[in-house]
Amino acid sequence: MRALIEALDEPSLVVDNGIVRLANAPARNLLGDRIEGRDIRLAIRHPQALDRILDHVSSDIDATGISEIGRSWRLIIRALGDGSVLVRMIDRSDAVSAEKMRVDFVANASHELRTPLSTVIGYAETLAEDSDLPGDLRSSFGRTIRDEARRMLGIIEDLMSLSRIEADRFLAPDELVDIAHIFDIAIADVRRTRAGGQCEFDLSLADGLPPIRGDTAQLVQVLDNLIGNAVRYGCLGPDSRIVLSAEPDGRWVILKVTDFGPGISRDDLPRVTERFYRGDPARSRDSGGTGLGLAIVKHIVERHRGALEIKSSVGVGTTVSVRLPAAD
Repeated sequence: MRALIEALDEPSLVVDNGIVRLANAPARNLLGDRIEGRDIRLAIRHPQALDRILDHVSSDIDATGISEIGRSWRLIIRALGDGSVLVRMIDRSDAVSAEKMRVDFVANASHELRTPLSTVIGYAETLAEDSDLPGDLRSSFGRTIRDEARRMLGIIEDLMSLSRIEADRFLAPDELVDIAHIFDIAIADVRRTRAGGQCEFDLSLADGLPPIRGDTAQLVQVLDNLIGNAVRYGCLGPDSRIVLSAEPDGRWVILKVTDFGPGISRDDLPRVTERFYRGDPARSRDSGGTGLGLAIVKHIVERHRGALEIKSSVGVGTTVSVRLPAAD
């Protein structure tokens, strides 16, 4: 029996009359080296699971709080026929966390789309039912419908982009990408679409900068999102400045985007790459953000086997660094 349970990868116990007779190495690591010979109730405090174990009833039970608060397990209890039971413990923490993320994502996406859709429907119904509205009011309603429809389109396009990026996450990109070229494209895109004209862009590229092996369109998307965020939050007046740079660091190339806006609070900073997370929801919506830009950046950087770092001080500004492997 000892050899059989030691061959199991997951924590496993043999319990006889409420006493742990055998525990394999993963179980000893989880519950302590001295778990053998002790009462099972010292290790497992889930009432339903204990009832099944002590009554020698085969069952599968989900439980939390074994060894760590909040950690999820599935206990597979099997009667051995001699008054003993085998208890196998399957760690379900990752699966439970992934399911929670999926549920939260669906809820957030539904909320983000429902808000502008409700506005569009309300204004459209007013236009359809009231033919005596003044011309300026009709124009105002029409502009609102257009802007909210564009907002929904932006959210849908970002969701589709995330889906494509995740589908390709295991496929290493293989284009040779020129850094100066993607900066030029991204700056032009931001100037055209995000009122970046009032911002001064200070671009500094190191001499002899090596190319990156990557996906040109996705790397442009990274810079477009980062520079767009810098403009959105850092260009608060005609003298505003955004600092952009790229420099080699051994076998890496580091791209940086710095703004001198209000910055990000310490509490918000760890969560800014979560989908739909906004430290200041009202301001982000007013400025046209979808809440998906940094999530897209994170996934693209991961696909390129790189690293993303965000440093920020409230009232000082924010610097986002993207470390990408240089082409061989």
